[in-house]
Amino acid sequence: MSDRLKALSDAGVSIWLDDLSRERIETGNLAQLIADKHVVGVTTNPTIFASAIANGERYDEQVRQLVDKGEPVDRVVFELTTEDVRNACDLMKPVFESTRADGRVSIEVEPTLANDTEGTIASAQALWAAVDRPNVLIKIPATQEGLPAITAAIAQGISVNVTLIFGTERYREVMDAYLTGLEAARDAGLDLGKIQSVASFFVSRVDTEIDPRLEKIGTDEALALRGQAAVANARLAYGAFEEVHASDRWKVLADAGANAQRPLWASTGVKNPDYSDTLYVADLVVADTVNTMPEKTLEAFADHGEVTGDQVTGKAAEAQAVLDRLTAVGVDFEDVLVVLETEGVDKFKKSWIELLETVEGQMAAARQ
Repeated sequence: MSDRLKALSDAGVSIWLDDLSRERIETGNLAQLIADKHVVGVTTNPTIFASAIANGERYDEQVRQLVDKGEPVDRVVFELTTEDVRNACDLMKPVFESTRADGRVSIEVEPTLANDTEGTIASAQALWAAVDRPNVLIKIPATQEGLPAITAAIAQGISVNVTLIFGTERYREVMDAYLTGLEAARDAGLDLGKIQSVASFFVSRVDTEIDPRLEKIGTDEALALRGQAAVANARLAYGAFEEVHASDRWKVLADAGANAQRPLWASTGVKNPDYSDTLYVADLVVADTVNTMPEKTLEAFADHGEVTGDQVTGKAAEAQAVLDRLTAVGVDFEDVLVVLETEGVDKFKKSWIELLETVEGQMAAARQ
């Protein structure tokens, strides 16, 4: 049996798992995925933690201890999640020591701060200090208010996973925020080689938003474009990445030891059953990128995913043609991006509330 995930890894795609729980860590499941499934990183978010805490008794003892200390719910959430991420970082340490760019575990700043620059910076600093592992990445959303927070965190030597990127123009602003942060870090005498960053470009949600618009338009030309926008949008983003990393500004930083901010394909679980369940992995294979997958997508690729070489480099013009055709049939792509970012922030805020409510329930049970 061919090792399809190995082929993906050999093509230069770092395979990260978009899930974490104390159960995965303590049962050896995460260690097994690292050993057998070529998993070299982990991403988390409030939804993932809410599910893990709601479904696992492994948090009960720590919750009881924190309740006994009189800690409020947001502090309990902070302690539970940073504990999991710290332990996952330790599990990933051998990977980190062999590659540096990988072996990473991401944890998100408090989502209610998505439109609060100073609050985001403070949250990033607190998480970085609490996890206290060189292979943690602090997730900061790519909102307008998030951009200066990205620069500030990088300038302080905090490694960052920039999340919730949907459009190429915003992605360019993210790369600029990263480079500005690196320049400040260099001027402050920090070791640029220790700073890592990925830029999480969301994929599936683009098709999920655009396909119904195409169906509403209903023409043959519109219907023929279903399922094409997300991959085209990501390929365009990669073209922007190549452009920025060919610039003189980047070369100066690279010569000073800086690491490239790799594109990370996020939201790669396929929502539409009419599409291949490995679409957002197979069609975005290109070296020096990360693909973070829910376990279902990981298993699907292990079972029947195909690696047919680089699917991204040199395809920017073709990708632009897809977006031009979308505009021609009547899809307002700028509106799509605004809707996706607004919804993305709202979803994370709702997930945060769900996480707080879940933990409040556990705290109430611990008091009985």
